[in-house]
Amino acid sequence: MDSNSRSLNYLINPSGWSLFIFLGLSLTIVAYMLLDIPSLGHLLLSAIASGALGYIVVPMLRKIKASQVIQKDGLQSHLKKAGTPTMGGIFFIPTAVIIGVIAGGFSANVIAVALVTLGYSFIGWVDDWQILRKKTNLGLTPKQKLILQVGFALLFSLWMFFTQPSSITDINLPFNLVLPLGFLFWFLVVFVMVAESNATNLTDGVDGLAGGTSAIAFLGLGILVSNSHPDLLAFCLAISGGCWGFVLHNRNKASVFMGDTGSLALGAGLAAVGILSQNLWALFIISLLFFLESLSVIAQVLYYKATKDAEGKGKRLLKMAPIHHHLELSGWSETQIVGVFYVVSIILIFSTIIR
Repeated sequence: MDSNSRSLNYLINPSGWSLFIFLGLSLTIVAYMLLDIPSLGHLLLSAIASGALGYIVVPMLRKIKASQVIQKDGLQSHLKKAGTPTMGGIFFIPTAVIIGVIAGGFSANVIAVALVTLGYSFIGWVDDWQILRKKTNLGLTPKQKLILQVGFALLFSLWMFFTQPSSITDINLPFNLVLPLGFLFWFLVVFVMVAESNATNLTDGVDGLAGGTSAIAFLGLGILVSNSHPDLLAFCLAISGGCWGFVLHNRNKASVFMGDTGSLALGAGLAAVGILSQNLWALFIISLLFFLESLSVIAQVLYYKATKDAEGKGKRLLKMAPIHHHLELSGWSETQIVGVFYVVSIILIFSTIIR
């Protein structure tokens, strides 16, 4: 194989290391171009701290046998991942949150968003721990998880109700349109927080996917709020860097998975920043990949139910949901999926930044 063929094959089938480097360079270059040096420092500090801490925590997780339980009826190619430690969110989420709170000057907004992020991380930790304890893929029931998610969302809404101006209930739309929701806004807050956290959770199914796309999403949202909310910018950059540091250990082939401890927290953090900064529409665009992952699951379930025959068996719209699993079964490698999702995520954040 000549050098040109090798280069082409490398681009088509990137390695986990090359994707990690691509992610880091993309985050660093964008932050350097559009933000100041201190902001870039928050990103790098969080990445280094999270990445370094992983070398301590991951072996501990392996030692206590905090291993991922792989569904036997899932992708056969994922069965080889059985035994890989999970609950990786316990080292990079708190690290990034602490750096974000300090960098954000301990402002009330940052503390509130940090508490929401940690609250949803706690929900995820309970779910992960139950799965590990029972040695099955069943942790909290969907109802239990939903009640906890709604509960933390209501607490966040209550805090905003007493601390934020009345204009917080106005939704900024494209073309300078404003949608005044009034009391309905608080229902939207709960829905967005629950939906965003679950969407990020569904995206966490391929090595490096949720961590990398979340890193890009937080960077984009941070840049968007940099002028109006510099404290939230610092928080976003810290979480973005934390995700990057986590991908060091979660790149293909992963030595640790983030688990619900990480994925639920990331979605809740994104939602909280988007809501508090009145950037819900931008949040939707930035999180479009997470939305499509959720939509693929919903469409799969609805189509199956709608096509049930007399024996109660329905047809499948996709080979498997979420859509990244459909792509795997269609012949895509994990790294190909992650690479494409990274590029699409970068395009999405630039589509919101450049106006």
